[in-house]
Amino acid sequence: MFGAISIILGFIAGGIHLLVSKKERSKGRVINIFLLYALVFQVGFIGFFFGFVPHVFFADRTAESIGWVTGSPFQFEVGIHDGAWGMLGFLCIWFKGGFRVAAGLGWALFMLGAASGHIYQTIAHSNFAEYNYFMIFVDGFVAIELPLLLYLDYKWNEA
Repeated sequence: MFGAISIILGFIAGGIHLLVSKKERSKGRVINIFLLYALVFQVGFIGFFFGFVPHVFFADRTAESIGWVTGSPFQFEVGIHDGAWGMLGFLCIWFKGGFRVAAGLGWALFMLGAASGHIYQTIAHSNFAEYNYFMIFVDGFVAIELPLLLYLDYKWNEA
């Protein structure tokens, strides 16, 4: 649920940014703004607040909500991983170009892998836990959206 909210907030924040900005609204600028907010919300917020914090500080509750076994030290590793990506997402506010490409493509690949894992768990183990099954759609959307925005940003702003 929080992942979907982060996606929606990114679109809302990008739209508000464009509405209040006095700068030209070319297709390149529009894509650049939506890319920025996608990176901040979908990599930064999701990675830090919905990956790092729950996996590190609420590991057993998080494991249960995903349909995983509780008590695994792997939760801490997943949390640190998500926190590192979250930090990269927030840094996209200040760093552009190749930094954003690396952050976006890296997170998209992770989301593709996460979606694949959730699909496998759903099919092979009938795991319909809220944060397993629903995340197929959220992670899958992010895995497609970020590379698409990066491509359009490159095509319309740097080519």
